[in-house]
Amino acid sequence: MMTLDRVKRGQSMTIISIPDALVRAQAIRFGIAEGETVFCEEVVPSGPIIISKNRQEIALGRGLARQIAVDLNR
Repeated sequence: MMTLDRVKRGQSMTIISIPDALVRAQAIRFGIAEGETVFCEEVVPSGPIIISKNRQEIALGRGLARQIAVDLNR
């Protein structure tokens, strides 16, 4: 299983699971839920993962991204 902190710029992915309830609540505030398709816009070295959904860009810290399981879209 792959986590969001390991994706590369330009990859499209589907959020598979957000097991931790607190992390899930944070992600929902950003408009990210299980089953959503998101796109990786940028991976800042030693910084956040920047994803986009519906033309909205969201910067997620590595700690949060590490707890979100994703499946890459081919």
